[in-house]
Amino acid sequence: MSNSNHLIIIGGGLSGLVLAYLATQKKRQITILEATDRLGGRIQTYTGVRGTPMELGATWFSEQHPHLLDLLTGLGLNKFPQYDRGKSLFQTKSFEPAQAFEIPSNTTPSYRFKGGSETVITALQRLLPSGSIRLNSKIIEIRQSPEMIMAVSENGQVFQADQMAICLPPQVAASMIRFPDGMPAPLLELLPEVQTWMAGALKFVIEYDRPFWRQAGYSGMLYSHAGIITEMYDHCTEAEDRFALTGFLNGGSKDYTRQVREKYVIRQLTDLLGPEAGVPVYYQDKIWNQPELLAGKQVFQEAHFNNGHPAFEQTYLDNRLVFAGSETSLFHPGYMEGAVIAANRAASQLLL
Repeated sequence: MSNSNHLIIIGGGLSGLVLAYLATQKKRQITILEATDRLGGRIQTYTGVRGTPMELGATWFSEQHPHLLDLLTGLGLNKFPQYDRGKSLFQTKSFEPAQAFEIPSNTTPSYRFKGGSETVITALQRLLPSGSIRLNSKIIEIRQSPEMIMAVSENGQVFQADQMAICLPPQVAASMIRFPDGMPAPLLELLPEVQTWMAGALKFVIEYDRPFWRQAGYSGMLYSHAGIITEMYDHCTEAEDRFALTGFLNGGSKDYTRQVREKYVIRQLTDLLGPEAGVPVYYQDKIWNQPELLAGKQVFQEAHFNNGHPAFEQTYLDNRLVFAGSETSLFHPGYMEGAVIAANRAASQLLL
């Protein structure tokens, strides 16, 4: 493979695709190496049987995320505010009635992508050169020579280029990749100590034929200390013609089968919202517990621990290597905004 003016991007999530888009605008040759069979990373949209786009990964953003908003505008994508009208529920004990409360309509709302979060992934992919994306290409080693930098896949294929960007959570990079001797020891010690946002999270979506909770005056918002669902939100479409709820499950439920989790979700919703909650048309959940995401240290004293560390502002291996996963961003690390910021910073580091 020729390496002239060539950039290798390891990771096909949002940061990797944004960086690839920026590089192609500067006429750089790119190769995206994605370990799994799909693009998007922690963005993953499922479509229900009634056609509802439902998020099992990254979902919300706000006016405090200007880089992501600029990207949406540039790609011609649309947003809409998260529904929050009506009574919300707070459940403290399973044997006591949930407390209903109302919150003022938010003047600075959270937004969702019209059509689902994966629309941004699809839009970016369409702008990249044909053949530039390699799925099922897990990189296990990085090598360096005086002329180039190389990525070695688990099946032994070698990709070579002028420069490389690792667009993965640092913990994932540390668990997957063997680095050459030229990497500073403090950096290698840091990588496993950078918290990966969403690692170990359990998220669910449930689709219905009609929004019975809205019709009963509920917002769909729930906070619970008592059931398998710990947080929940309305997940209907902007046009209000497809109906769903989404949220997060208690971490202990990861040991249940999906069928058992579904049974407990439906039971909790039926107790809170009535019998119509017991007849969904679709249920799905996802445990973000891939071995790589759970690599390294998992118990942190504070959220986003070591995210945006100054070490990620530097280049390595004679200016050939940068780190550009969302957790490397100084601002909003772990979020979609952080992914876009990290990609823009990496583009500057690589002199695109």
